[in-house]
Amino acid sequence: MTTETLYRRGLYLEYITIAYNVLEAVFSILFGALAGSIALIGFGLDSIIESMSAFVLLWRLRKHQDLSQEAEEKIERRAQRFIAITFFVLGAYVAFEAVRKLATGDASEASLPGIIIAAASIVSMPVLWHFKYKTGKQINSKALIADSKETLACGFLSVALLIGLGANYLFGFWQADPIAGLIITVFLFREGWEGWTEVGEKESGSD
Repeated sequence: MTTETLYRRGLYLEYITIAYNVLEAVFSILFGALAGSIALIGFGLDSIIESMSAFVLLWRLRKHQDLSQEAEEKIERRAQRFIAITFFVLGAYVAFEAVRKLATGDASEASLPGIIIAAASIVSMPVLWHFKYKTGKQINSKALIADSKETLACGFLSVALLIGLGANYLFGFWQADPIAGLIITVFLFREGWEGWTEVGEKESGSD
């Protein structure tokens, strides 16, 4: 398999990631709003950010022959900083809403569609991770390998969401939803911090 063929595979995988995340975001936020589920809304917001990150990588894979490495990395660093800030802002929102719900007893309704969304993500994300990671190794793309790890992390996040929504749906334990929201908050802040520090390390290495 030629290098160009592998790059095209990487592009197709990012197209699939973007399409899936956009649909996941729309339905998660929609059903989250209907049920008053901050965990489901937070999951949807994370999907939006993952789509933004995938767009950055999609651009990089498409431009790998057109730009100098220095110009490519400079633009990518700016995009990464913006995405990192977005993680922080949305993480703060989800944390505030989760704490507010726990403090005021604002119970969310059970959401069967949310459970289906979480289950679908648990199944699909590891598959996407496998192909992204394998392709990234074959073309020696650190960016694609890093993106594959984000995809796998999204799968793990789906487990927390499924537990939170499932506990509410099966046992009426509504507190599980904002608790799952707080777990998602930790993930959002962690991703934001890792993205921000990674840019700083790149800039230090380029000096």
